[in-house]
This record gives sequence, structure tokens and C-alpha cells, in this order.
Amino acid sequence: MSSALTGGRTGRKVIQPVAASARASRVTRPRMSSGKDAASGSTQRIVESITAAVIARRLMPGTKLSEQKIADIFKVSRTLVRQALNQLSRDRLVVLEPARGAFVASPSVEEARQVFEVRQILEAALTRRLCAVITDAQVAELHRHLQAERAAVASTDVPGRTRLLADFHVVLAQMLGNDVLAQLLTDLLTRSSLIALMYQSSHSAEASLAEHVAIVDAFERRDAKAAVRLTLEHLEHVEQNLHLRPHDTDLAQVLNPACK
Repeated sequence: MSSALTGGRTGRKVIQPVAASARASRVTRPRMSSGKDAASGSTQRIVESITAAVIARRLMPGTKLSEQKIADIFKVSRTLVRQALNQLSRDRLVVLEPARGAFVASPSVEEARQVFEVRQILEAALTRRLCAVITDAQVAELHRHLQAERAAVASTDVPGRTRLLADFHVVLAQMLGNDVLAQLLTDLLTRSSLIALMYQSSHSAEASLAEHVAIVDAFERRDAKAAVRLTLEHLEHVEQNLHLRPHDTDLAQVLNPACK
């Protein structure tokens, strides 16, 4: 799967809001883990497991997600499972259908196009800004990431390869220190994974790696114009290799016995 089609939880630390610091005048007391904290942790564990399964292509679009089965797997109540499914529904990874249950989302062609349009806008701006401030140490980090991508592409570890190729885009956002942007890209990449599963991208991992290498070379030269152009071309290549055009079926050809 193409780097641009993959995402979601990418193996890096999940961005979480930081709690406000207690006032200095208050007395600090040991905090005991509450039942509410445990429940929240279980819910998040379910969310992350389902998201990771989508990215790794273990859960396909349209798959039914049985509350009872998930509750048995994680040894939690169906209430916690329902909370996790509700969160995934808000993230557009799960569809909740009355009287039928929860299903892995099946993005429409129009939604797929909109996701790529948003990614092009965000990633072009991100690339332009990062190129102006990127440090030598960050360029070296990108080269190390490319080495890991090469090793993954050469191996048979498809989930690991998919994660690393997708992580490239989030790493760029994190280098700007913008957690909101990094989280937005993470969510878009996860939705891109569903789109790839639905529309079967033929864009190879080798092609994605080569395009990443060219983008990093532009960053190393501090050539913002080239970096933006290469980033947009990368996303355009991925979208072009998706089967987003409606398939017109010729009934005469399909149903004519002479054609069989």
C-alpha cells in the first residue's frame, strides 16, 4: 500500500491532550487509579486495536464488528465496547446502523476524493513551512526513516512496511512541533487506509519509497518549491492509481451467451 494511503496509528506515540498543572498552593497527594480511568483505558485499547487492524489490512471495509465478540476478546463489558465503537464512528472508521450493529466503514468515491483534496492542501502547506525551518538533525532523522522503509519494503512484513510508509507523513508534521496537524494527518491517513482497501491501489511500496527519497533530497537542499511539487505529485500518483472512476457495465456483453 502506498504511504499516502496508509495511516492512523502509525506506531508513534498517540497525541493526547495534556492535563492542566495543579496550582502550586495545593497539596499534592498520591492519586489512586480509579475505575473510571481503567474503563477509559480499556476503551482506548479497543479503539487502537481496531484502528491498527484496519491499517494492517486485517479488517476489511464492511466487516461486521460484534459487540459481544469484542467484549469477550478484551474481557470487558459491552458498554465499554459500545463506547469504543462510538468513538470510532466519530472518527469515520466505523458505521453504526440501527438494528444491524457496527461495521468497518466503506468510504464512497466522493469521500475518497475529498480526503485526498484535504491531504494535498495540508501537506503542501506543511512541506513549504518545514522546508524553511528544517534542521540538519531532522534531515538526518528522515534519512534514518528512509533506511527503515527500505528494509521494510525488502521484507515480507506488509503491516510493518505499511506503517513505516505512512509514518513518513506524520513525522514531517511532528518536526514542526504542531500536535494538532500531526493528529489531523494521522486521522486522514487512517481513512486513506480504508480507501486503499476499497479501491485497490496499484501504487507499489517501491514507488512510494522512491518518491519519499526525492522529497527528502529536496528538504536537504532546502528547495521548498521542489519539495512541494514532489509532495503533490506523490499524492496525485496515489490517487490516480485508485480505481475511483465508476465502472460502466455493458449488460449486452455480460449477459449475451455468445460472449461466454
